[in-house]
Amino acid sequence: MYPIKFDNIYFEKVWGGRDLADFRNNLPKGDIGESWDIACHPHGTGIISSGKFKGMKFDELISTLGERVVGTKISKERFPLLLKIINAKENLSVQVHPNDDYALKVEGEFGKTEAWYVLEALEEAYIIVGTKNCTKDEFKQALNHGDIEPYLNKVPVKKGDVFFVKSGLVHAIGEGIVIVEIQQNSDTTYRVHDYNRGREIHVKRALDVIDFSLKGGKCRGLKTELKGYNKTNYCLSKYFSLELYDVNYKLEETSDKERFYIFTCVEGNVSIVYEGGSEDIFKGDSFLIPATLGAYSIEGRLSLLKSYVPDVEKVRKEIIK
Repeated sequence: MYPIKFDNIYFEKVWGGRDLADFRNNLPKGDIGESWDIACHPHGTGIISSGKFKGMKFDELISTLGERVVGTKISKERFPLLLKIINAKENLSVQVHPNDDYALKVEGEFGKTEAWYVLEALEEAYIIVGTKNCTKDEFKQALNHGDIEPYLNKVPVKKGDVFFVKSGLVHAIGEGIVIVEIQQNSDTTYRVHDYNRGREIHVKRALDVIDFSLKGGKCRGLKTELKGYNKTNYCLSKYFSLELYDVNYKLEETSDKERFYIFTCVEGNVSIVYEGGSEDIFKGDSFLIPATLGAYSIEGRLSLLKSYVPDVEKVRKEIIK
């Protein structure tokens, strides 16, 4: 096995732009809003871009190699995560995602909890995370009158900020932001406000799933200094763990036979060395560490995100230790 990269899957969006061209040379024409970089979903499945399995679709790889890729503790029936880079040239819609129970019943797929890492942000950029000073009835009345702004919790953002967006939390990415998003493998979104763009609004379903008790804010993280690198744990849930590695010169790890890892380079360039070869990874690139890769090292001066489906108790004990 080897670290696996996929061709980027690009989507035009009414709020998209061209900022990904700052670190990508394969951007198609148009206002690109999303790049799906680790994806195995009916709406977009990655194609392996290099190595022995070049040209193979991600679902075919999983079907062929199963646990060797995803691990012994991860379902082979549906890949659990979806990793995107989002370019918000304009404000995204104010929206909410359902939890698993509601989404499976109504949409036939899982719900969506997600996390954001701010890759780039203009000086006065902000995001919306949660509501404030309102009940469900007050929010509904404000929707009917087209004036929900006073009830939205706006948070200024800068490069490097991290947010954990639970299902049920009202949210929106503001203009002038590029984020890395790790999420449950779902494409279900309910818009509650879309700045008069003429797209479908899903008020009833949104009101069904909004949890007005949820409060949004920046993740503080827990930083650990280790030999050759620092590690910050930002999000830990049954859906995914999100960690940031700031590598000074070298990170050495071994893959986990129980689960895959995803790495995303957010600053600098990466050289990943494993038995049998090495790969160069650049800012904005993501790659999958198969469960049976074995020992590997990541060399250079850089920052990268690590995301995976964790054994929550095991990770919690490691953090405490």
